[in-house]
Amino acid sequence: MYRIIKRFFDILFSLIAILLLLPVFIPIVILLLLTGEHEVFFRQERVGYKNRIFRIWKFATMLKNSPNMGHGDVTVRKDPRITAVGRFLRQSKLNELPQVINIVTGDMSFVGPRPLMKVGFDRYSDEMKLKVYNAQPGLTGIGSIVFRDEELIITQSNLPPHECYRDVILPYKGALEVWYQQHQNFFTDFMILFLTAWYVVFPKSSLVYKVFPSLPKRSF
Repeated sequence: MYRIIKRFFDILFSLIAILLLLPVFIPIVILLLLTGEHEVFFRQERVGYKNRIFRIWKFATMLKNSPNMGHGDVTVRKDPRITAVGRFLRQSKLNELPQVINIVTGDMSFVGPRPLMKVGFDRYSDEMKLKVYNAQPGLTGIGSIVFRDEELIITQSNLPPHECYRDVILPYKGALEVWYQQHQNFFTDFMILFLTAWYVVFPKSSLVYKVFPSLPKRSF
């Protein structure tokens, strides 16, 4: 019943969001057409529910060939592959908004684990691969909130970026998504949406650990 009701609200609110966001989308589209490589949308294959592949929608923020440049699927702070407009869109999270289209089509939900590229998903242990996407991937999720500083963690680590992501970030991110599945209900989803907005305004807050005291402990 939870999944049926959640899907109903996903469709309803994503359609409303598309209408409300048009005044935001139009200036961004014009800005992207006039700057960088003149690309508006970025489409890429991601791993979704039950490990099925789908194509995600985002506003373009990086150079077209970025997956084959630099650190590939791992992004660091001040990554040179990010365009000037793209940097603003990523910091404000506006680049994620076109994913309301994925919510309408049923590939995503408003709340759930963030969908990874296949190369990133393959860094999970075999055990975690069977668990992490037993929930519909989301526009935001507990992993997105806790790892809002992911690029900074990677940049400041003494490990090479791919090792930091594989050995430090990914195991904890997987544990967070398992936690979400164990605590999945309307209250958890509502608070994750609230906290997502909260951290846009107060990025250094520790409120997530007060709202969800049972979260797996972070050791870094």
